[in-house]
Parts: sequence; structure tokens; C-alpha cells
Amino acid sequence: MPNPLRYRVFYTTRQKIVTSTLVLALLAWGAVHAIDRLTTPEDRSCAPGVARPVGGDECVGVSGDGYAFEVPALKDVAKAIAEENGRLKAGEYATVALLLPLTSTSPSMRTKILHEVQGAFVQQYEANNRSNNQVPKIRLVLANTGNGNAHWRPAVDALKAMTGAPHHLRAVSGIATSSTPVRHAVTELTRSGIAVVGTTITADDLTNGPGRKPFPGLARVSPTNSDEADALSHFGRVNAAKAILVHDARDGDHYTDTLKGAFSKLLAKSPYQPQLFTSPKDPTLEGPTANTFRQIAHLLCTTRADTVFFAGRHTQLRQFINALGARGCTHRPFTVLTGDEGSYLGADPQLDRNALGKGLTVRYAALAHPDAWRAAPGRTLPKAGGSTAAYERFRSMMDAVRAEEVGPVELSDGQAIIAYDAMATAVHAIRQATVEGRLPALEDVGLQWPQVTGDLRVRGASGWICLDNHGNPYNKAVPVVELTRDKPRFVQIAWPEGKPPTGECMPPRSP
Repeated sequence: MPNPLRYRVFYTTRQKIVTSTLVLALLAWGAVHAIDRLTTPEDRSCAPGVARPVGGDECVGVSGDGYAFEVPALKDVAKAIAEENGRLKAGEYATVALLLPLTSTSPSMRTKILHEVQGAFVQQYEANNRSNNQVPKIRLVLANTGNGNAHWRPAVDALKAMTGAPHHLRAVSGIATSSTPVRHAVTELTRSGIAVVGTTITADDLTNGPGRKPFPGLARVSPTNSDEADALSHFGRVNAAKAILVHDARDGDHYTDTLKGAFSKLLAKSPYQPQLFTSPKDPTLEGPTANTFRQIAHLLCTTRADTVFFAGRHTQLRQFINALGARGCTHRPFTVLTGDEGSYLGADPQLDRNALGKGLTVRYAALAHPDAWRAAPGRTLPKAGGSTAAYERFRSMMDAVRAEEVGPVELSDGQAIIAYDAMATAVHAIRQATVEGRLPALEDVGLQWPQVTGDLRVRGASGWICLDNHGNPYNKAVPVVELTRDKPRFVQIAWPEGKPPTGECMPPRSP
């Protein structure tokens, strides 16, 4: 039976108009809100001064307020930095930024970064609390360039905007990898008048020199790859007739390219052509190189060589060591010599430590080591080039900041030590440029490097830092360290010039 109520409600002309009007209104409301969602920018902020770039999930930017860039391992030290920054008064401090790929996905790189941040904070704490009230005070901020330094541009742009009040940025440290993105970042910072102090960059082409100044205001506290190679040659007195070079054939990596060049000069009289491998574009990835190293290990067994110079990154170095451990001629001893990338392997869980007990010795030119300047039975410390007192000062500061709950600090890879020294060099330049308590002009900080020498040198925990006129360390101590089944073992300090510097520590005249 027809329902008269249904008929009256839904089928009268008036109700048709009302229903249509309501439907159109709802459609219009939905369209307006859809357009609003499309036109309103997505909130990609992570923290003040930090955001996710379009198309990326990493938090990139600058922070000194305790933000750890979503990296749990950095939480404690980021909090300690924020607390130290919070004690400073506006106008009394200069800011130093630590520029690093804080959100790297590489476990070994994350370990390195943690240690560098810890070392830099130790120096900030010392500068503000144990330096006889010298001014200015130092504010420390963390600047993230993203995994592989892919987002260096927004981080650098943010730093360039911090040179005025209230931040008064006066120097950037960190700069930890000799890669193309880092080179671009250093170029942009130094061309903007910002002083830069590299921690672990060792590539020879990331320097200034006689007749060339691509990075005005750049200083480094680590020796170049050429200096490392020279130090290794003086240490080992290698017979080139029984040595061979294994190197990465991938171009564009400033570290491997310049280390390969330095080792090639040392082995100019080697009877063997170099053995080549090609790492992935991202050398922290495993790639297919393990297969190549298995073949190279086989070929080495057919030569008279007993020393291998390796020019490559740490992932490939680990693969090479593992392959040598499985070589068919385990009765033949081999010594592998390489650059500071070897420092990553001390904590690498994928390293076959049993390989190190099969007639295989692996030694690398470290940038720093906790035993280098500590007295030990049977060890004679050099009379110049560094001191036990300087290292013990670092250790005392390390003990002091542990009360600040920065987390456990591992020193055997040298990263905390060298980052402490780089930060000390930045603080030294900022305070040398300070006149009558006024903050120095931005460009004046990078002009201090030629005077960081002689009695004005930085007495670093890794050794004396005596800079030449181009901001490069002169005859810097190079600890030779050996990988063992337990932990890296300090062997001996080597020197690029074959002997320590004189007590004056004055670089010779450039040609």
C-alpha cells in the first residue's frame, strides 16, 4: 500500500528543491575543503629551525636546543649541549656549528658522528667553564646535512642566515668526509666569509695552497692523504719491489682519489700493476665488490708481494680483509696499509676478526688514538709534536662532562679526540680575533690561521696543530694503529717528514 507520508516528504516539488539544495551545498562544502587541503602547505617542521625537505623524510636544519634529529644515540649529548647553551646570556657568545650528516643510515658513520659530537661538546664545556673566563663564550649548534650530505644546501643556507644577532655564528666545524657534497658546502660557507675547521677531511684537493685559494678561511686539523702516505712510508720503509696497490676505480671520491695518487707515488717502482675494484655510488653499501676481492686475494697469492697499499672506503676495506682471511695461501703473510678509513673497522661487527690471526696484519694511518701520547713501558714519547699533558687535559674534561650525562664515550677510533681538537682550533681563532671583548667581525676569524703556529699553536690532544699560511697542519703526528681481534692497538707515531717538528713548530717557507 502506498505510504502517503513518504509521498509527501520525498516527492513534492518543494522537497525536491530542498533536497537538491542540500546536496549541492554538501558537494560545495566538500570541494572547498578539498581545495583548501591541496593549497595549504603541508607542515613539514620537525623542531624550530629544522624541517623535512620536500620529497624527503629526514629532518634537516640547525638546532642547539636539545633536538637530536630523531637519532636516539644523540639524545644525551644534544641535551647536554642545550643545557650548556641555556647558561649563556645574549650578546656574550659566538656560535660554532657542527656540520655533519647526522641522519646517516650507515651504522659506522653514525658511530663516528656520535663520537665527533661528544668531542666537540667536551671542548665547548672546557671553553666556557675551564678557560679562566675568556671571552666570548661559545654556543654550539648541530647542523644536519642529511644522509650522504644530500641536503647540504638547506643546512648551509640556514647557517649563512645565522651570522648576525642573536646567533653570531663565527665558525663551522665538523666537515667530516672528503666527498663532493662536502666540497660544495665548504665552498659556499667560505665564500660567504665563514671560517671552517675540518675535522676528518684528508683529501689533498680540499685544501688551499701556494697560488690557489678555493676555500678562503678553511683550516684543517688532520693531515692530508699525502701526509698520511708519507708517514706510512717512513714508518714501514716498504720495499716497492714487493708491494702492490689495490684501489677503487670509481672517480669523484676525493678521499680515495687523492689516497690512490699518494700511494701510487710511493709504489712507482712496483713491478705490479694496481688491482682495481669499483665501489657502488654510495660506498657504504655492500655492492658486488666482495666477489672482486675474492679474485684479487687469489691473484695476490701468485705474486711475490707481501705488502698491500689499499685506497678505498671502509666498507670495501672490510670486504677486502675478509677475503684475505679466506685466501688459499694462508701460509703467506701479508701486511695491508691504508688511510684513516681503517678507524671505522674497530667496531664493525661484519669484520672477520679471525682473518687477523692468519698471517694478516692490517695497519692504518689514524687521525688520533688514546694511547699515542700516553706513557707506557718500553715506549719513548717524542719530545715535540704533542704532549701527554695536552692529552690528559682532554681526558680530565671528558671525565667532567660525564657528569653532564653525555653517554659513554669510546675513544679508540680517535673521532672524539680529533673533533675536540677541531673545536679547540675554532675557539682559539674566535678568541684571537676578539678585541676588547667585542665579538670579532665574521671575516676576521678565518684570517687567524697563519698565526696558529709557533708558540700560538693549538696544543691538541691528537698532537700539536701548527698551521701553515694556507690553513694546513704542518708535520702533524700520525698514529699508526693496527687492527686486532680485540680492539685497535696503537703501534707508533709516524711523521710526514720522517721525524717530529722542532720545538718551534714553524712551517718552512713555501716554494
